[in-house]
Parts: sequence; structure tokens; C-alpha cells
Amino acid sequence: MSTMLEVAQKAGVSKATVSRVLSGKGYVSEATKEQVYKAIEEAGYRPNLLARNLATNKSECIGLVVTNTLYNGSYFSEILSQAAKKLEDNGRQLILVDGKHSAQEEREAIQFLLDLRCDAVIIYPRFLTIDEMDEIIDQHKQPIMVVNRKLRKHQSHCICCDHKGSSFLATKYLIERGHHDIAFITGTMDSPTAIERLAGYKEALNQYDIGVNDALIVQGKWTPDSGVSAVETLLSRKQKVSAILASNDEMAVGAMKKLSDLGISVPQEISLLGFDNIPTAPYLSPALSSIKDPVSEMISEVISRLISMLDGGYLSKENVFTSELLVRNSVADGPYIK
Repeated sequence: MSTMLEVAQKAGVSKATVSRVLSGKGYVSEATKEQVYKAIEEAGYRPNLLARNLATNKSECIGLVVTNTLYNGSYFSEILSQAAKKLEDNGRQLILVDGKHSAQEEREAIQFLLDLRCDAVIIYPRFLTIDEMDEIIDQHKQPIMVVNRKLRKHQSHCICCDHKGSSFLATKYLIERGHHDIAFITGTMDSPTAIERLAGYKEALNQYDIGVNDALIVQGKWTPDSGVSAVETLLSRKQKVSAILASNDEMAVGAMKKLSDLGISVPQEISLLGFDNIPTAPYLSPALSSIKDPVSEMISEVISRLISMLDGGYLSKENVFTSELLVRNSVADGPYIK
């Protein structure tokens, strides 16, 4: 591999001149630039990116930290594809780093991206607390945006979805369709999203004076298999169930399969509603009703804010997105319909 010195010798200029041409800093005549670029092409020289980043303090890269528990499924796919496309449209590259299994590992992933001189970092946290993320933003000059959590101190640096409100909406819809005996399949309860969705379900039941029956709440793991297990657990408890609200569509799919295997008709005997609107939801039989989070819109807004920060622009504090209920065929009227 050729070096900068070899390029300088081939172009008949100093190494410092080659450095100025590559960094774009300092005056170099157009004729000299042409000599240097010709020498670079002939020598097959590729600059050391990290050294260039150190010299220019700019990498044209944005880092994204996501815990590997999100890697499977359409939700992560939508996050990644939208982030990559939006950054490409703005002439930047995306670097993905695994946040792994703890707050410390999420911190290390963030620091890794900052050490690479990423211009900015996006965090989709699983373990870091709100106070810890506010502290991280305070400690670094690079712009940092947080997805799916609402910060207290740096409200302009976060974009989130009202998961509690969307779960309230889903439960309210089932109640208004005549369902009172509504079972709920949670996600893993170390997830802020799972906690908020459970809270929204409980709040809707209480607001309609139905009350929360803990025997109708089963913990899932975001997977179809856990949806199967949740139905088995619910039926073993011998509780009356007219509808099931699953914290994501993957678990709803597992629940639908188990109900079908047992000869329990959806929605005639048990209605079913999920979250996240996976691509296959409209193609199931029956088509699955689902709450759609505005994932693409949220990621697009995150990147727009980062670019605005990098350019010294103004940031709005309006940061909460609302979800949409997509009604399909998996919910029928319940026994308490008016």
C-alpha cells in the first residue's frame, strides 16, 4: 500500500501539501491539486480514515447503538433501513454497534463510536436509565439523540412514541367492541416499552371501571413461541377470555396459531390484537388488527435533528409521536357490546 510520502514524491510536492489537499484545509492552487489527485490515482493511495478523521474532526458517519435483543423482527429492520436511507440521502454513512446485555456495555458501545470520531450518535437504549443518558449527553460535544425514551433534561435530544397511550387506545377499542375479559401478553419486563404498554392496558380497564384481573396477564418474551406459551398459561388458569391484547405482533401470531390448533376460532370465540404492524399482519387469516408505531417517521426526525445540530440549527422540544390503530379482521364484537 502506497503512503502519503510516496504520493508527495510522485506529485513533486511536499507531504504537507498532500495533507492540505486531502483535508481541504489551507490554500493549494488548482494546478497543484490536479497533480496530487493524479499521483493519488496512479499510486492507488487510500488515506487512513481514522487519521483523516482526527485531522479534520469530521467523519461523515453517524453511529447507531442498538441492543442485540432487537435484531430479530421487522421493527429492527425498519429502524435500520430507514436510518441507512435517510443518512445516504444526506451524504453520510451509518455505523451500527451492538449495545449487548447491560448499561455498561451500552456505554462502551457509545464510547466506541465516539472514539471512531463519528459526527453524531443515535442510541436506542435498553438498559441505560434516563438520568444516565442525560449525563452522557452532558459529557460529550458530539450530538447524541435517544430513540424511544423521554429524557428529563435534554428533551430536544430524544424522540419517543407514547406506548402507554397506544396501549390505552388498543384496550379502549376492545372495550368499546364489547370486551371486558381482556387478557394481556406482556413483553419482557426489563423493557421500558413493555412496562408502558402494560400500564396503558391497566389504565384503560380502570377508567372503564372493569378492574385489572392479574390472572389475565401473562409475561411473554416478544417471540411467537412465547405467544403460544401465553395462550397455554391463560387456558390453564381457566379464566374467561373474550379478547387477547399481545404486546407485539410476533406474540399475537404465536397466540393465533395456538388458538387455531386448539380449535378456538379467531375472532368468533376470542378476538386478537397486537402491536407493531409487522408486514405479514394483513396477510394472516384472519388479518391481524394492530397498533402501528411511526418507526420510520421517528428515525427520520432523529436524523433530521442530528443534522440540524451539526449545522447549528434550531431544535424543537416536540418529541412525542402517536401510534395508529389499524383495524382488520381479528377482532369481533364481544359479549358486552351495546
